[in-house]
Amino acid sequence: MTLLFTIITYLVYRMAKKAYSKWAIPVFQPLLLAPIVLIGLISLMHVTANQYLEASKWLTHMLGPATVAFAIPIYKHLTIIKKYMGTIIVSITAGTLAAIFSTYSLSKLVHLKYDFITSILPRSITTPFAIEVSREIGGVPTLTTVFVILTGVIGAVVGPMVIRWLSIKTPIAKGLALGMGAHGAGTNKALDYGEQEATFSSLAMIFAAWITLIWGFSLIPVLIGI
Repeated sequence: MTLLFTIITYLVYRMAKKAYSKWAIPVFQPLLLAPIVLIGLISLMHVTANQYLEASKWLTHMLGPATVAFAIPIYKHLTIIKKYMGTIIVSITAGTLAAIFSTYSLSKLVHLKYDFITSILPRSITTPFAIEVSREIGGVPTLTTVFVILTGVIGAVVGPMVIRWLSIKTPIAKGLALGMGAHGAGTNKALDYGEQEATFSSLAMIFAAWITLIWGFSLIPVLIGI
């Protein structure tokens, strides 16, 4: 079962990526198209979501090493990163706070339940970290994963539009915006701009994850306890 669903997931993603490379329209974004196709397949096979997640858990575990691999391009641009380190930390810290407070405020505005709120608060960071934060604050990791993917897909589609609208020119600003706003999907999109943009997007994604992890043990428990 594990081998079967791992292969199916891989093949569906590869086909979605190929479709997006041929027809670069939002609906063919791999992180959007692949889950839709997979939902259809497991529904036809009468497999529950929990069964599928358990069978394909090795793919989820590989997200950790994949995130660590972003250290390679970061090392290549270490000199410029050191030069702007203060700006990067302040920007990403502000971004994580904006993500948490905007999510919490909108959740309270539409009267979402407690477990739903705790599940979506870490939506703006990469999946392995988001799952850990979700568990720490009493959320539902499966639900958190769904919103992390949605955030990434929407951010990867809307992000370039915002960059054009705000006339953002520098590689650093483009990369930080995409990495903070859309984590892994944003970093993948940043590659379309160039290696430097992808490097800073990777850095933003990693910093955002660590900073939000800190908020998960400090700020978020206080916030949801109000």
